[in-house]
Amino acid sequence: MVTATFRFYEELNDFLPAERRRREFVAPCAENATAKHMIEALGVPHTEVELILVNGESVGFDRRLRDGDRVAVYPKFEALDVSPLLRVREQPLRTPRFVADAHLGALARLLRMAGFDTLYDNRYHDREIADIAGRDGRIVLTRDRDLLKMRSITHGCYVRATEPVRQFLEIIDRLDLARNARPFSLCLVCNAPLRAVDKATVLERLPPSVRDSHERFTTCDACHRVFWEGSHWRRMQALLEQSLQSPASAQGGSQ
Repeated sequence: MVTATFRFYEELNDFLPAERRRREFVAPCAENATAKHMIEALGVPHTEVELILVNGESVGFDRRLRDGDRVAVYPKFEALDVSPLLRVREQPLRTPRFVADAHLGALARLLRMAGFDTLYDNRYHDREIADIAGRDGRIVLTRDRDLLKMRSITHGCYVRATEPVRQFLEIIDRLDLARNARPFSLCLVCNAPLRAVDKATVLERLPPSVRDSHERFTTCDACHRVFWEGSHWRRMQALLEQSLQSPASAQGGSQ
């Protein structure tokens, strides 16, 4: 029987049972098992992994494990430059675009609010999400570990937080998205681009109180909704300012 010694680092330990966290442990491996197969068999989705060292050598997911191998598995590095080493994926996606699973509708809305192209439909099945991610080059957002283990998904994030605002802050911080934000450029409902529109062209679609108190409007050509800078807009703006200035230290809140 082939056995190997494993050690997982930082937040990857969240996926392991308590007795295996932050320590080395020995595990039996299937015959001809690859690094990817064993990492996922131990509970860690491959999309969460940035670097694998086997016996101190940087390897890819397809490295077949041999008896006595020592395997170290790392998540995304925040400070250490690992550019000379073999990362397990190709180059990062140039433009961050997302597809969220059925349980993350509120997060999808917040990401759209910040200007990040995010597809969401609570009728999406796992296979459909994987197909969309592969076809469009999107990052999968989910709290379903099994979804991230699907072979066809190359970029994904397991969302650890359970409350939508905290989820939003987590993704902004983890993927370093602050500089890419384009607040209020996308429709919160259908994800289509918003455009400025003259007040006179939408006047009949506005509540009477809005007609008298607002002058700037945007509209979505897909769903034809009209948006203005009301109290909801101001609450969202405050959240964006908080999260984009210091997402790591923000405590979250509710809209």
